[in-house]
Amino acid sequence: MAVPTVRLNSGHSMPQIGLGVWQASPDEAVPAVVWAIEAGYRHIDTAALYANEAQVGEAIRRSGVPRDQIFVTTKLWNSDQGYSQALAAFDASLKALGLDYVDLYLLHAPVVGKRADSWRALEKLHREGKARSIGVSNFGVHHLKEMESYATIPPAVNQIEITPYLQRHDIVEYCNAKGIVIQAYSPLTQGNKLSDPRLVAIADKHGKTTAQVLIRWGIEKGFVTLPKSVKRDRLIANKDVFDFALDARDLALLDQFEEGLVVGWDPTVWD
Repeated sequence: MAVPTVRLNSGHSMPQIGLGVWQASPDEAVPAVVWAIEAGYRHIDTAALYANEAQVGEAIRRSGVPRDQIFVTTKLWNSDQGYSQALAAFDASLKALGLDYVDLYLLHAPVVGKRADSWRALEKLHREGKARSIGVSNFGVHHLKEMESYATIPPAVNQIEITPYLQRHDIVEYCNAKGIVIQAYSPLTQGNKLSDPRLVAIADKHGKTTAQVLIRWGIEKGFVTLPKSVKRDRLIANKDVFDFALDARDLALLDQFEEGLVVGWDPTVWD
């Protein structure tokens, strides 16, 4: 089944499920991305920090699927922020990927004193067509409000850690009001909550796995979700979430799971 897309404020569309390749080694990344594309994924999320951009690009070429049918995201790492540094880092990422453009380029985190200049560089890349959409990652509401003072192009996306256990209502409300799409990373809580009996009960009700319920929750909320796996059966299962829906009772129960669980880092609280 084809993955639905969401419309970005840049005018481009992004598949609602993507394969995240964080912590995928170079040896793991190529087969994982090839398997994902074979399974129908059309959205791959990498970053300079992940050190697997070259392998992502290789896998895309190996897949045989036309480039314009695959949505590719990469990110500007913190040590490369600043105007000229960002432009150079983007060129390095594009060369590693072996692509002519990326579909989405993100500031990986809100680096103090650098984000305005970095965003100016991203706007230049966008105007030149090298980054078809631009956005941010790990930005809190105060960072997003600050952007209004320097951004001439609004971010299309804010990629943050978000799950039923970390719902970030303030960021979601702000982004929804401003037309910024939320991308959810670590949507499976890095495995920390997959055995939660409450979650197991919902999964059993639908004949699905707890991972599939967590992914479906993000879909129901209108997020783009980025489950990561390098195992073929799991990445196929992670996409198999469009033949069921969570009902109002399920969603009400999941809304009660909030506990402020951060399983990664949390730059949304940085100055």
